[in-house]
Amino acid sequence: MITGSEDVKLKEFSKAEELSGKLAFQQLEDKLMHSVLENDKKIIDSGKLISDVINQGMSSFTPDLMFEQLVKNYTLAKQIYGESIIRLVSGYEPDYVKKNIGIPEFQRELKEKIQEKIKELKDEGLVEKDNSLSEKGIELASLVLYFEELDKIVPKGIVGEKISKKTFIYGEKENSRLYKKGDRYRDIALKKSVKLALRRGHQTFDGKDLQVFEKQSKGQAYIIYGLDASGSMKGKKIEACKKAGIALAYKAINEKDKVGLIVFGSEIKGVVEPTSDFTRLLKEITRIKASKETDIVATIRKAIELFPSEDITKHLILITDALPTKGDEPEKLTLEEASVARSKGITISLIGINLDEKGRKFAEKIIQVGEGRLYVVRNLENVDEIVLEDYYSVA
Repeated sequence: MITGSEDVKLKEFSKAEELSGKLAFQQLEDKLMHSVLENDKKIIDSGKLISDVINQGMSSFTPDLMFEQLVKNYTLAKQIYGESIIRLVSGYEPDYVKKNIGIPEFQRELKEKIQEKIKELKDEGLVEKDNSLSEKGIELASLVLYFEELDKIVPKGIVGEKISKKTFIYGEKENSRLYKKGDRYRDIALKKSVKLALRRGHQTFDGKDLQVFEKQSKGQAYIIYGLDASGSMKGKKIEACKKAGIALAYKAINEKDKVGLIVFGSEIKGVVEPTSDFTRLLKEITRIKASKETDIVATIRKAIELFPSEDITKHLILITDALPTKGDEPEKLTLEEASVARSKGITISLIGINLDEKGRKFAEKIIQVGEGRLYVVRNLENVDEIVLEDYYSVA
């Protein structure tokens, strides 16, 4: 949650706005902006509630249905809505609701609280009359997601300065340096390694003799964030990945790079071509809902379409908790598409959320073909740092 004094937050986020330039805050409603900046708990909770509803794969609130499900089968209702929604709608801790849900007096009180909360959201214009989420509600949810993520990464220094010259596997060969763990064998500077070994009087290669080429960035980078929105990603997983996407967009656009978005499940659900429009990315990331299975083939194919043809840095970050499940030969087709992407100058990294051993082995094949990196995430709190680390490796 957003914490700290109002003065500190106003100072921090004013600076972020000044540095960002193109973040287009003015396109968002000033009233909502000021409410969040002033740390208004009520409006922040409303934005958090809407965000949680979307992350659970829902498009609307139906208070009577929610109440009936809580009373009829609390355990199932908890799976459908998640603890956060139950807490924010009822005003009670989930364990308290579970403990008292069988008491008639508590049921009446709970029903009233749920109805009051939905009415409040409608009065604020965050939910439509038909219980669907309004555009204003989406904007508020996106602001809350954005400020929660900045509240995390700015004080920790995760958003650092971009280094102008760094080792870069996608650029032109420049100087050489000593080999270190993690370097690609194909980047070994064989002639320079031989000469160094001879100068040192070594009859055989020593690991300390190996030299690798250093490469430098080609300039502006185009990054596409491919986010798995299959059913297994709903809830905390998709929330963490959304915030990581926001961190990526914030950092990359500040660095004058462009960021695109592909939301995939059993089909491509949403696409944003590489852009500098942070506000558009923020709102599209916020809207993402999880459903159905995973189709990575279509995602890579769409990324190939979205990247420009010129000779610039083009990098696809795939983030998923499962490997391809759609099609007759999903693994074979995925590797073929990754190979096509690489032939067009596109590198591919994969961030796996709790991948099993089979998934990890296949992910290794994808990044080997795509010449990117593989990260296996066990702690959702680290997803944003990993996404930024991968961005720094190519930007």
